[in-house]
Amino acid sequence: MLDESQIPVIGASVLVKGTQKGQITDIDGNFYFEGLKKSDVLVISYVGMKKQEVGVKSVMKVVLQADSELLDEVLVVAFGEQKKSSFTGSAAVVDSKKLESRQVNNVMGALEGNVAGLQAFSASGSPDASPTFRIRGISSINAGKDPLIVLDGVPYDGDWNSINPSDVASITVLKDAASNALYGARGANGVIIITTKKGAQGKATVQLDAKWGVSSRALQRYETIDDPREYIETYYQSLYNYYTNGRGMSASAAHSTANATLFKSSAEGGLGYLPFTVPNGEYLIGTNGRLNPNTTIGNRVYNNGKVYTIMPDNWIDEAYRNSLRQEYNLSLTAGGDRSQFYASFGFLDADGIVVNNNFRRYTARLKASYKAFDWLNVGGNVNFTRSISNSADEDATGGTNIFSQVANMAPSILSIFGMVKVIFTVMRMDQ
Repeated sequence: MLDESQIPVIGASVLVKGTQKGQITDIDGNFYFEGLKKSDVLVISYVGMKKQEVGVKSVMKVVLQADSELLDEVLVVAFGEQKKSSFTGSAAVVDSKKLESRQVNNVMGALEGNVAGLQAFSASGSPDASPTFRIRGISSINAGKDPLIVLDGVPYDGDWNSINPSDVASITVLKDAASNALYGARGANGVIIITTKKGAQGKATVQLDAKWGVSSRALQRYETIDDPREYIETYYQSLYNYYTNGRGMSASAAHSTANATLFKSSAEGGLGYLPFTVPNGEYLIGTNGRLNPNTTIGNRVYNNGKVYTIMPDNWIDEAYRNSLRQEYNLSLTAGGDRSQFYASFGFLDADGIVVNNNFRRYTARLKASYKAFDWLNVGGNVNFTRSISNSADEDATGGTNIFSQVANMAPSILSIFGMVKVIFTVMRMDQ
């Protein structure tokens, strides 16, 4: 099988008309059947080429002709499909190839950075978070600002995480006033049309897609003091300056008072916990403002009859992690002249960048159609989703928000997170 340039056509569909028997042309454009009758007719089709019906011969040479109508990009709008060349509005299309090239947990995440003029806002980095979109700006103060979402011809207001991006064939974004003409007042803020994959004529095709990735904290860190020695020296210097300049103490009195204050609670102006052990009779900070070289790292304290060892920590590194993301999708596509179906199964396991923040999803989809008569088509589209998510409390403030805690916690401070870590350390030592 050749095209107009006499180049072999690879992967063309060759189907015996009226049956489910079919073949796909190989790398040389060849195909082979057994047990055919002379009365059989072969239906040959390929994307961008005109479909042909030819009679059966022992040796055949078929030349496919280009179909310029099929090569024109198609938009999915309210009343069906329309050629992009004849569409006068402003629209953008994100096809399945772009979706497959990105590792996103929900279908709307694939629109970020792929559609000009589309504003996306992500208020959370959680694996189950979905962005908020603005297509035509903020058109109202009190009314809705979100675009209308249409899934397979039906308005959709469900959870974005219930749609597997691997099942999506294309996403069309209507951005101008043409949306009002097609969808009325509901399309005033723009329209996003999602079309899922469907079956196609030809031999049954099984496809397995596996993706692995790693997520990490992308926010740039400000320059901070991460060395506990440097932090304690800086803290001491601020106390020393206060006692000499604000309280009028002598240098020696300010030195001893500042050293004593370091060991006090935070309410009394001290650090509360110190991760260093100081020899008896010596100061933690010397008169030169530097940490005593005789100090040793690790400070054993007693609390309710138990011994704890306080160690310095970089709390940013303790709170955040590099997490694993894995995704698997299995799909089956088949069809004949009258019936086509598409079935898929998907699994996603995405961990967040903090502990106990994760998202797991199981999906299944069955989309089938049957042409009972020339005037009657019957079809169904069923989707199943089960998801489990654990999210950190990002809206909380103060002590219950881990992000706020670690951003303001000194490397020498022991918090409830560090106390848990210390307890585990002591347990291992006891064992």
